[in-house]
Amino acid sequence: MMMTKTKKPIALAVGMLLGLSVATAQATDDMSLHISPQSQPAPEGLEDYAHGDARSGYIYATEETRTLQDDDFENPAFLWVEKAQEQWSTPEGDANKSCQSCHGDVESMKGVGAVYPKFDPEIGDLLNLEKRINRCRSEGMQATPWKWETDELLGMTSLVKMQSRGMPVNVSIDGPAKEYFEKGMKFYNTRVGQMDLACKHCHIDQNGNYMRAELLSQGQANGFPTYRLKWQKLGSLHRRFRGCNNNIRAEKLANGSPEYMALELYVTWRGNGLPIEAPSVRK
Repeated sequence: MMMTKTKKPIALAVGMLLGLSVATAQATDDMSLHISPQSQPAPEGLEDYAHGDARSGYIYATEETRTLQDDDFENPAFLWVEKAQEQWSTPEGDANKSCQSCHGDVESMKGVGAVYPKFDPEIGDLLNLEKRINRCRSEGMQATPWKWETDELLGMTSLVKMQSRGMPVNVSIDGPAKEYFEKGMKFYNTRVGQMDLACKHCHIDQNGNYMRAELLSQGQANGFPTYRLKWQKLGSLHRRFRGCNNNIRAEKLANGSPEYMALELYVTWRGNGLPIEAPSVRK
């Protein structure tokens, strides 16, 4: 008779190899227990980067990385932002319009980055900033949408979001958004990949602990787009999702996929109240 193999021993072995505890690999999958992390008080001087139990990745960063983020002249993400500032007023497409043609100065975007992703009743779907920007390009400017992870889309997303720097994340999960939120929460808590791990196993159960040389944060979204020193480039939240999936030997989904869109809503909601930091700098 053919015996059914179980992934549990593999998960335990891999968990120990990565420095995760056996208790983590055996942790309960009851989603109701893992909506909010339980955290220690924020370090002195970093209280503004905490809200309730939520902790920004800024708290987990080294002092050198925080210093790099705080100085707009030194923050490498501003190479992309400066280009986007020029593009803001540059007409494109068959409509010969620019972002400024409809929205005025970029400062008019203050507060916008704090409420995305959000459900758009006009199209009946969830939009994040990247998709909102591309919708403006295709419909308002009649221009070609930018591809995901291109310098243009990353820069413009950062430019728009940074107008809300310091404002609290405030995404809604009410009404039609609730369905997406629930799908994102399920994704966050579901074991996947050869390592049989869920997002929560690192970012809730083990946040603040080390996995090899990597200090595990809560995986908050308030700093995205972010310049990662590892990437030597600005990157989106969905690129980070794909990297996490790759690390646990799970399928990498497409940027902007329905699954990642729902996950973005859930992950962003977990950080409601944290300050917008984009474009941040992370390890």
